Formats: sequence, structure tokens, C-alpha cells
Amino acid sequence: MINRAYHPFLVYLSDVIGVALAWWLAYLIRFNFSIPPDFLAGFWLGLAVVVGLQGALLRAFGLYRSIWVFASLPDLVCIARAVGVATLLTPLVVVVAVRTAPEVPRLVFLLQPLLLAMYMGGSRAIYRTWKESRLYGGLRALGQPVVVLGGGDAAVGLVRELSRSAEWRVVGLLDDSPAHQGREVYGCKVLGRIADLERIAEDLKVGHAIIAMPGERHEVRRKVASACVRAGVKALIVPAISDVMKGRVNVSEVRQVDVEDLLGRDPVRIHTAEVREYLRGKSVMVTGAGGSIGSELCRQIARFEPSLLVCFDISEYALYRLGEEFAVHFPTIQLVALAGDVKDAVRVDEVVTRFHPHVIFHAAAYKHVPLMEDDNAWQAVRNNVFGTWQLARSAVNCGVARFVLVSTDKAVNPTNVMGATKRLAEQVCQALSAEGRTQFEIVRFGNVLGSAGSVIPKFQEQIAAGGPVTVTHPDITRFFMSIHEAAQLVLQAGSMGQGGEIFVLDMGEPVRIAELARDMIRLSGHTEEQVRIVFTGLRPGEKLYEEVLADAEQTRATHHPKLRIARAQPVADGRLDALLHWLRQRRPVGAAEVRRELRRWVPEYAPAPSAPPLQVVDAEQRA
Repeated sequence: MINRAYHPFLVYLSDVIGVALAWWLAYLIRFNFSIPPDFLAGFWLGLAVVVGLQGALLRAFGLYRSIWVFASLPDLVCIARAVGVATLLTPLVVVVAVRTAPEVPRLVFLLQPLLLAMYMGGSRAIYRTWKESRLYGGLRALGQPVVVLGGGDAAVGLVRELSRSAEWRVVGLLDDSPAHQGREVYGCKVLGRIADLERIAEDLKVGHAIIAMPGERHEVRRKVASACVRAGVKALIVPAISDVMKGRVNVSEVRQVDVEDLLGRDPVRIHTAEVREYLRGKSVMVTGAGGSIGSELCRQIARFEPSLLVCFDISEYALYRLGEEFAVHFPTIQLVALAGDVKDAVRVDEVVTRFHPHVIFHAAAYKHVPLMEDDNAWQAVRNNVFGTWQLARSAVNCGVARFVLVSTDKAVNPTNVMGATKRLAEQVCQALSAEGRTQFEIVRFGNVLGSAGSVIPKFQEQIAAGGPVTVTHPDITRFFMSIHEAAQLVLQAGSMGQGGEIFVLDMGEPVRIAELARDMIRLSGHTEEQVRIVFTGLRPGEKLYEEVLADAEQTRATHHPKLRIARAQPVADGRLDALLHWLRQRRPVGAAEVRRELRRWVPEYAPAPSAPPLQVVDAEQRA
């Protein structure tokens, strides 16, 4: 059955007619549209030869496998090749064939291929334009108006694809390149720069913008996403260029901008060969394996094919969830889910002795600053310091090759119990590292996006409930990174240490939490009048800003651009024994005594003054 929309024979017939027409027009142009009778014999003989020769060449070059309605640059390149070969062969064959007739003018041999190429390319372009206008022309008046942000290949491809969409109607593009100003892309004009978004959106009544910059640095895309949010425009974003190139998604498969687009960073690239070398085929243990960081560490470790993955956590439900996930996504990984408490010496020794891990990633800790500040202060010390010592001591006794402690930026010049206990945990690992039997590394980083108890899920819940969104202080800032990135860098740091180092992750620029709250409110489609922001005052032990390095520390670079090594103060001989004497107490210890002892063991610890009575201040009132 012949497809009426397209049939290769009809296309071939059209091109053969084009060969004849080009030959005829070349003669007409050569003789000023009046062919002398003496040259007609050569004309007809040459025509017969050219139609046969060039018709065969066009077919040999496979021009009739593509579909006209999708004709594009590759088709034009194929046409150019076929016509180029015809330009070389035609004079040779024609001169031999018509040697008894008047010679064919040389200009004809030059003009005919040019005219043929114009005919073949033009006919395909006209057909495609007519077909697309017939199929999609009516759609251009439909759909929601949208502005495309960007002027690169992704933006061009997006405009082309959206021209066939009934859902969207592209009213123009915005791009910061001076060379693109005033230009057009598939009939859509570049209306100005991205800074003009708010004005243009208001003038053209546009409620949506699509960010088409998958190849740009994340910092650039983050600024554009923030501009959309602050302009009151609902922002969408095209997929990452790596996903497009690998064929996982199309350019037109846009998604909504989320909070990670406002806070995230450029993708981390770890040296996989180094990480694989110390994980593949080895037994690996992760404590706190059911938590945000611990579970992501398990997923990342699974990529490197350990012989055994020992997941240790005090929460049976978290272990159950992790086991179910691995059964679906990592069925070939041998996983052992073990319930236990890192403070339980018998259980810790049993697990480490039985499974003898090559490397332990210690992520188990109490991390919530206000919760650990008063009523739970002694438990924070017991879990974060004594628990670390129990696990690290067992690792040394059993000859574990590597021990990686997951620490925090709150351990730098701590003002809260949680930060001070993490600094003490670092000192425990540094002291045991000096014995040389196990290689200890410490990794510090800040807040991770979406982790349990972090500010972002809390804001999302408050916005979903209609507000208010509570921010402790208008000037408070924090560092953020994705859980995926943090886990990757922890694995990378584990491959790089020589023993006792404190690795500091590049956390980028700090984020003002009040601005984050405003952006998240706008991102959800609300205004600050609909969802209010209130300032509640700093919580117990909370800093206005976090530091990455202590004052007495310096750093040196590593071969990974996002990891540096801090030169921490050494731990004095005998200090660990005295600390353990205090930690082993079996009596209740109050928060005041905990703070007093922490000041003794962590000289840089300066407890924050007691928080004033809670006062809720509306953001508008403060402004």
C-alpha cells in the first residue's frame, strides 16, 4: 500500500525531473534564454546522458531512505555529496557521448549542478514547511504562553519541538549573549536579556518560563532559576545534557524547578578507579546505615561491587527499608542488616570480629543541635564520642584497614553540644590513628539537602500547611550540598588518606535561610502574603553562620578539587585515657556538667548564651 504522505519513488521521480530542469535552465542562462539551433542536438543528447547518469548517482547515494517531512541538515549534506560527484563525472561522460555533436558549453557544466542542488534542497524545505504548517500550524495559537531562557542548541531544539505542541506556545526567548539580541529562532524572536524577564512576563502576560541551559554551570542555572522565582514566573527546566545525549529523555521533557536547582552545585566527579581499588571485592561496614547519609553511602558503595555490605543501625525499621530497597535495585549485592547500638561494646566487637570489614564508614550520630543541647546532652556525648571510641577501638583490635568518620562543619569552633561532641569524636580517631594499626580519616561537611530533620523538608511541610514558615533569624546562613554529592566525596576521601587527616569538603557559598524560605514559597506558587515568614529567634546552641575550618587550622590541597586537608591540632599523649574515664561514668550527668567538661576537652568550644524567651516576629514587621 502506498503511503500518500511519503513514497520514495515519487521523491526520486521529482529529483530526476529536477536534473532535466537544471540542464534546461543552465542552457537557457548560457544563451540568454534563446538556445541556438546549432546547439539543440548537443542539448538533447546531453540531456539523455545527464538524466541517466545523475539519476543513477542520486539513487546510489541513498537519498531516498529519509522522510521528506523530517528533512534536515544531514539530508542537505548527502545532497551536496551526490551533486559534487555528479559535477566531476558529468563533463567526462557527456563529452564522450556527444563528441559528434556541437560541444556542450563549459558554463552549462558549472551551472547545472548548482541549479540541481538548489532544486533538491528547496523542494524538500518547501515540502517540510507546508507539511508542518498543515500538521502543527493550528497549534501555534493554542497552549499556554511561555518564554524560553537560553540561546544555545538546547534552546533551539526546545523551540522547534514546542512548535508542534498543543500545550505550550513560545512567545519569545531571553538570552544574555549580545550576538543573539533581536535574532529569531524558528520564528520566535530573542526579546532581550534574562534580567528583563519580570518586565516581559508582565507585558506579554506570561506565567511560565523554561530554562534551556543544560550545558551551563549550575551556578548560572541557579541564578536564572532564582530570577524566575522572584519574577513570579513558574519555572521549568530541561533535563541535564548528559541525559539528553544518552537518549534517556528528550529536550522537550521539561520538569518543574525544585529546591535543589536553587541550592545545588555542579556535579561531582570522583576518581572512580581510586575508590574501586579499596572497595571492590572487600567487606565494607556502614554504621547509621538507615539514615540519610548512611543509606546513600550504602547505595554508592554498592556501585563498586563489595563482596559484603554490613549495614549497622539502631533502627530496625530503617534497616528493613534499606533491605527492601537493595533487594529491588541491588539484588547481586550481599547485604547483612544488623541491629545494634555503637555504644554496646559486646555487640560492636561481635559484628566487627565476625565480618572483619576492610573499611568502616561511621555515620551513626545524634545530629540535631537544639534537641541535643539540654535534656539529651549526656546522650549526645555517649553516642557521638563514646560510641565512636567503642567502634574505633574494635576496628583497631581487629585490624580493620580503614576507618572513615563522617563529621560536620559544626565541629569547627563549636557553640553547641552536638558540635563539641563531634570534635571530640574527631580527636578520638586522631589519637587512635597515631597507633598506626588502622588508617583513620575524618570528613567534615555541612547540611545536606533533604536529610532527615533538615530545614528544607520542614519548610516544605510548613508551606503545604499554608504557613507560617519559621526562620530563626533573618541573617542566619548555612552551607548546603546534596546527599549524593556528600556520599561520593566521603568515599573519595576514604581512598586518599594516609591516616589522621581531616578532609574538608568544598561547600560552595553559604545560603541565607530567609531568602531560601522566600524562594521556596514562590516556587510553590504562593506569595508571602499567602504564606507568611516569621522569625522565632535562635534556638539553643545555634550559630548565625557555620565555619568550615577552626581558627588554628590550615588546609592544603589534594588532587581532588573539592577536597582539602585540614592541619588540625594534635591530640596530647594520655588525653584519651582521661577522657574515657569520664565517658565510662554510670551516673546521670546533667547538661551543665556536660558543657563544663566539654570546655575542658575542646578548648575552642564556646557555648552560646542561653536563648531569650521565644518571641515570634513576623517578617513584614521586622522589615
